[in-house]
Amino acid sequence: MKQDHQIRMLIDGQWTEGEGAVVTVVDKFTGAELGRLRSASPAQVEAAVAAARAAFNMVRLEPYERSRLLNRVGDLILADREALADMIVAESGVPWKDSSNEVVRTAETFRVSAEEGRRLAGEIVPIQGASGQSGRMAYTLRVPRGVVGGISSFNSPLNMVAHKVAPALASGNAVVFKPPVATPLSATRLFELMLEAGIPGGLINLIHGGGAEVGAPLAAHSGVDFFTFTGSTPVGKAISASRGMRATALELGSIAATIVCADGDLERAAVRCAQSGFRRQGQACTSTQRLFVERSVMDRFLPMLLEQVQALKVGDPRDHATDVGPMISEAEAVRAETWVREATDRGARVLTGGERRGAILTPTVLTDADPASKVLCEEIFAPVLTVLPFDTLDEAIERVNATSFGLAAGLFTRDLSRALKAAERLHVGVVHLNEASSSRVDLMPFGGVKDSGVGVEGPRYAMREMTQERLVTITL
Repeated sequence: MKQDHQIRMLIDGQWTEGEGAVVTVVDKFTGAELGRLRSASPAQVEAAVAAARAAFNMVRLEPYERSRLLNRVGDLILADREALADMIVAESGVPWKDSSNEVVRTAETFRVSAEEGRRLAGEIVPIQGASGQSGRMAYTLRVPRGVVGGISSFNSPLNMVAHKVAPALASGNAVVFKPPVATPLSATRLFELMLEAGIPGGLINLIHGGGAEVGAPLAAHSGVDFFTFTGSTPVGKAISASRGMRATALELGSIAATIVCADGDLERAAVRCAQSGFRRQGQACTSTQRLFVERSVMDRFLPMLLEQVQALKVGDPRDHATDVGPMISEAEAVRAETWVREATDRGARVLTGGERRGAILTPTVLTDADPASKVLCEEIFAPVLTVLPFDTLDEAIERVNATSFGLAAGLFTRDLSRALKAAERLHVGVVHLNEASSSRVDLMPFGGVKDSGVGVEGPRYAMREMTQERLVTITL
């Protein structure tokens, strides 16, 4: 892709360069330089928040107008699909087929937000049901919180930005957003398209920089009324502590699991679990990391799974046939490789994969892993899946629930009663029946429990988080 050595920030409608340290952004497959950014200074973080506050106080867009503008952004995203997909491939290493699909999903996220913004409403409160209140009426309003701050993760560098920015704008807020320094290109281009669509500049502020230097001050800023973050659990906990009583939505880590029962569709499960474990290089918080398979069908299922995994094409993410590209950095690939080696030193067997070439780690399937191994106790965020046998569904559910995380889980079974009971007992935010853990549709509610976070994403549900419920009573 064309190099752009100036990755700028947008503050109060003006494109500007940062005043802090210089960060080089590289192609995750070739290592070539894509561009350079300068981090925001403390004064620029202050200026971005102040601009958002001023715009929120002065710019009043009616729901219809907000909807029209967001739909226009969706149109512009699709018109720029090839260039945006190319950016995602280059800066994240996500293969073309997934990057191109992400662009389409991003447009849909804006369109769903546009629609939901037109019907965001409160409700009638039956106050007359209380004694002595026959002469009164009551209802609630959904009122925008004000300034929404956001930070996203590198693994979905365009659509994840949309999931934070589009609902915030649709519900009447102003935005200050910081993308990861590893993947700032597509986020910057998205802000350009929002300006082109006609969204007032002060409502959409973009700043760049590292988490400690820029992200932490933004999250803790007293002028940020609501903060939405996707990233690691330790960082999420630090953000929560810095925010105090102010509202926050945190989408954090996980050790996602999928359960395959003996009566499930094994062929479908093999396909879906291979995709869930290894698409996007396993760098998704819902990627299947632990795969529980009923012992009675293990010998039938494993060859099906391995066939699907070994059929995945690994290599250049620009090749439209590639399924698995490079991880976000060679250092991360080395870390994951070290975890695999630690597991094998403890007795685990590598059934396929486990080879590293620079930032590429081939899709790896383990079995016989020690329960104390990192691959089973911590989020690996890499193309590594561990297969675990179980004898009863109760046992599998207990083992899924045993970690401190609870984001998403999948379950394959033809027994409707077992499926629905499991859905009630799995202590996670999202349960997919006859799908793997990573299944996601952008309009659905999405969020975790325990150390996997608080709050919910998905345009309609995020908008309720990004607004306050205000009660109004009327004495007649």
